[in-house]
Amino acid sequence: MTQERPGDGALPIVAFDFDGTVTVRDSFSTFLKWRAGGLRWWIGCVRLIPAGLVYLFDRDRGRIKAAAVREFLKGVPRERLEADARRFAEQYSRSLLRPDAVAAWKRWREQAVRLIVVTASPDIVVAPFARGLGADMVVGTQLAFDPQNRVIGTFSGPNCRGPEKVVRLKELFGPDVRLRAAYGDTGGDTEMLAIADEPYYRVFKARP
Repeated sequence: MTQERPGDGALPIVAFDFDGTVTVRDSFSTFLKWRAGGLRWWIGCVRLIPAGLVYLFDRDRGRIKAAAVREFLKGVPRERLEADARRFAEQYSRSLLRPDAVAAWKRWREQAVRLIVVTASPDIVVAPFARGLGADMVVGTQLAFDPQNRVIGTFSGPNCRGPEKVVRLKELFGPDVRLRAAYGDTGGDTEMLAIADEPYYRVFKARP
């Protein structure tokens, strides 16, 4: 998702992680639970137990996230998924977004900067929240789709976490990209914070 403004290419970049930084909890798992409904959610969680046990050993967040995508979203048309993501954002923005994070976002919005969300969650799920905030761009994990535009159950690239966040930023803004400021809340944001002039770690505490 991009919403370019005149002169954006020369503007300083301010990057916000999404889950846990701007939100009070993981948006993707909340979306999957909301979309699946109670019984289907619990059945899916039981079926994901083997993947969860593997995660205890390899700590590969991308692998277990892909397993969740296969379990809950495989075969879903892109158009339906986008519509569901919009409805989810409409219903959950007030209960998910941290007021102090939104206030900080709005302060930056008043300045001449490019505001982007950089998230490990699928960009298709986070995009409606980002549009509501007035983001210029969302950089996130990308789902793969088949020729009929249905979710395959895998990603089209690496999980956008840790070093991959900087890789993606360099692809978009050049190898010497430097951030005016960056906000994060876990070790998955360390590398992004390291390329920011103003790194902010776990500064938002408020709850809706």
